[in-house]
Amino acid sequence: MTLPRTPAQTVGPFYSIGLCRRPENELVGRDEPGALELAGRLFDGEGTPVVDGLIEVWDRAGRRWGRSGTDADGRFAFVLTKPDAAPGEAPRLDVWVHARGLLRQLLTRIYFAGEDANTSDPVLAQLAAADAATLVAQAEDGGLRFDVHLQGERATTFFAH
Repeated sequence: MTLPRTPAQTVGPFYSIGLCRRPENELVGRDEPGALELAGRLFDGEGTPVVDGLIEVWDRAGRRWGRSGTDADGRFAFVLTKPDAAPGEAPRLDVWVHARGLLRQLLTRIYFAGEDANTSDPVLAQLAAADAATLVAQAEDGGLRFDVHLQGERATTFFAH
């Protein structure tokens, strides 16, 4: 007798199904003023690339969003512009991380290096310096670099939701 599969056995990865429409990783056109590439990699707790993950980015107002699956090296990439900041906050993107073994996605943020407002942002100000540093994208090759570490010594800071 064969028993039916449980939801935990059928979680996925099925992310590629949702990636077959337009280039969903392009929040803006590459020729739009201020457009930049944000790229990074998704790693598990042992530092191994997660090859079947999905990263979603949202501006703080929820007007622009995009998603990128990870490739064979755990890489993801977006084309975007830096979003406007809310009063008293630094510019940021909200990020949802989907990966195998996660029954619920993880929430984090991406802040932009070199922003004066980073020092007074209410969220960054409450975090230890090492934890805050995991949320700041760094300039690299004319774009930005932001790696996500699910666990371990270099773990990205995640938020309750």
